[in-house]
Amino acid sequence: MAHGQMTHIEIPADDLPRARRFYSELLGWEISDMPEFANYPLFSFGEIKSAGGALGLRGKTVGNQLRVYFDVDSIDAVLPNVSKLGGKVVEAKTEIPGMGWYAVIDDTEGNQVALYQSMPRPAM
Repeated sequence: MAHGQMTHIEIPADDLPRARRFYSELLGWEISDMPEFANYPLFSFGEIKSAGGALGLRGKTVGNQLRVYFDVDSIDAVLPNVSKLGGKVVEAKTEIPGMGWYAVIDDTEGNQVALYQSMPRPAM
């Protein structure tokens, strides 16, 4: 792992079973308990080929708070499930020209996260 690379995310929850259901059903995460860490179920994204981010002006070029983006195969397939699972769509699917699409959601615990779908790469 490279120095400075993100290694772990903690998502605050008031109701762990509710949060666990939301993320496992929405994003397909496998979430497991570790007896040595009570009330701290762990999930894994698997191997990450590349990751990055951006710095921006608060409330202008980025949101007002830290925002984590989760990759999805299809935002259109995932967004209808957000409200069914108790979350809320905050920003609808929006195109990032030449790159893909994103949408911002509130999870069941009041955390704001984003979904990201890449545009298909042209065949070479």
